[in-house]
Amino acid sequence: MGELTDKAIAILLISLRIAPTLGFSPPFTLVRVPALVRVFLAIGLAGWLVAARPGENWQADYRTNGLFLTAIGELLLGIALSLSLQLAFAALFTAGRTIDVQAGFGMAMLIDPTTRTQLPLVGTLFAYAAGAIFFATEGPTDLLAIWSESLDQVPLGSAALGGDITVLSSYISAVFVMAFGLGGLVTLVLFLSDLAIAFMSRTLPQMNVMLMGFQVKAMVMLAVLPIALALSGSLFLRMLRYALETAPRLI
Repeated sequence: MGELTDKAIAILLISLRIAPTLGFSPPFTLVRVPALVRVFLAIGLAGWLVAARPGENWQADYRTNGLFLTAIGELLLGIALSLSLQLAFAALFTAGRTIDVQAGFGMAMLIDPTTRTQLPLVGTLFAYAAGAIFFATEGPTDLLAIWSESLDQVPLGSAALGGDITVLSSYISAVFVMAFGLGGLVTLVLFLSDLAIAFMSRTLPQMNVMLMGFQVKAMVMLAVLPIALALSGSLFLRMLRYALETAPRLI
């Protein structure tokens, strides 16, 4: 009976290491899934980890610091593991918002029914494209491997955030460079369109350049954006791989 109790407590504690990613980190937040389903999924994955690695969880001396402090440590560890994916998708949203403003869609926002927040138009397209690539490749499998590896680095009951801040700062700079590289083609074409419209305003001052500019840039963005997305598949994949490779280094 005591062994069964230890296993049950270990499952609940390790689920706190998994739940932040499933509950608050894209691409999982891009799909409208009931919160109860996310909780059951986190508990199920934690049960799998407990069965696979008994020495690092329920057989470990995790009661030394008390269950409350252990639970807090596991939750903070889960937040750290989910941070890399959150920053990657935040960079995509920022790059998409920049394109929206340049194309004249600065006031156009989408309502996300999952998070009940407003999202940029192009940024949402980038995020869903990255989410599709994440699930179409080995993203979920790599995420399971990260959670399993985290038990090797930080066994249950010994959670302490010791990641190097330079890793986080270099990751943020690199992931934002990748995100703006995804929208670089669209941004360049829109900039050239602005230049062309500015020259036309000098030669044809009687034209309503502002009204024409919105129409031209909207059509240019709709024409170039599918091409940019089609050509950026490898960069999407590289960004996601970099996010998953950085996650274990943040703990």
